[in-house]
Amino acid sequence: MNITELLLAAAALVLAVTAAVTSGRLRQARRKARTDEHEWKSRVARDVAEARDERARLLDALGDAFLLADASGVVRVHNAAAAALFGGRSLDDRPLREILLDPRLSRVALDCIASGNAGQALVVLSQQTSPRGDHETRGHNAWFIDAARLPGSSGAEPLTRILIRDVTAEHQIEQIRKDFVANASHELRTPMAIINGYLENLLDDDMLDDPACARRFLEVMRKHAQRISRIVEDMLVISKLESGEAGALKVEPFPLHACANDVLERLEPMIHSQGADVGLRMPETPVVIHGDRFYWTEVLFNLVENALKQNPHAGLRIEIGCETEDDRIRMWVSDNGIGIPSADLPHIFRRFYRVEKHHSQSEIKGTGLGLSIVRRAVEAHGGTIGVTSTPGELTRFLISVPQHGPAEGNLRAAS
Repeated sequence: MNITELLLAAAALVLAVTAAVTSGRLRQARRKARTDEHEWKSRVARDVAEARDERARLLDALGDAFLLADASGVVRVHNAAAAALFGGRSLDDRPLREILLDPRLSRVALDCIASGNAGQALVVLSQQTSPRGDHETRGHNAWFIDAARLPGSSGAEPLTRILIRDVTAEHQIEQIRKDFVANASHELRTPMAIINGYLENLLDDDMLDDPACARRFLEVMRKHAQRISRIVEDMLVISKLESGEAGALKVEPFPLHACANDVLERLEPMIHSQGADVGLRMPETPVVIHGDRFYWTEVLFNLVENALKQNPHAGLRIEIGCETEDDRIRMWVSDNGIGIPSADLPHIFRRFYRVEKHHSQSEIKGTGLGLSIVRRAVEAHGGTIGVTSTPGELTRFLISVPQHGPAEGNLRAAS
């Protein structure tokens, strides 16, 4: 083999080795590229998942229901509060109209999606149309709706966020305040008008020269003045109970039978005049309650007085009783009077609510605050109160309260 052939063979060998090395490097580079691509895709997927998790955590931290809808009004994102509000129903990829069934709820959001203008509304619904569905037990419920287009989403697919806030508690408190002011004004206006009328008759018609007539007028005026005084006193008591003042309760131990005897002494003239029979049913060992004696006296006084006023006829029997059960005290006030109609039972603890359709118009009505004071005072002591009634047979107010007194902060909870 000559030199030329040797050189050609060497060159071929070099080329073959170079090609093999180059091919190996290419394969290695391709493998590395595939590995890098896989790692990049995995990193992007992790970043996206982490971003979604972070977004979900942030949205779930909101106490209000949050919905994110596209330009077609279809929900794309929701938070845990929204899922809870709508009872765990599927929300994503569903139109707002199907989720917010009541048009009053969806109108603000759909108007915002259509126009791009932010909107807000307060919507009050009946229990049957609440977004909580069958879980709604509060009667009328109120919702604050806030809708606005997200900044920077004005392109082909603008996104609109919708916040739904449950403001039922605030709405009910405001209604109670309005009702209280209106009812208090009415309750005070009536006796004031009567007093002013009798005063005009006494002064303008020279009735002072007729002692018998003047005395009759003054007795009527005194009754209505006493009614005004009682209304004001009851309003002050219930205001203190609802104000959350920690000092409103002066907790100390006292025997419950002594409190009951105080009430019977105060009501003795009324009990005697009606020929009522009031008895105590208590254990031989005195039951000691830890609480504010003033308020427990008010509780028993209002319950017994209420039974007497609702049953002015003779033959009424009233029982004040108590017993201990585990670490609680159960006490009751029952009577055999005309009772409370079942339709009125859910409302009797409301302020200014009365069950007096059987009374004559000539009678001086109660303030309508007594049972409301009873409930607030019992709740302030960490207790509960309920009532059952079989008209003409037995009406019983049953109270259950901790034997060792209210826990700290119960008064604020009661308000």
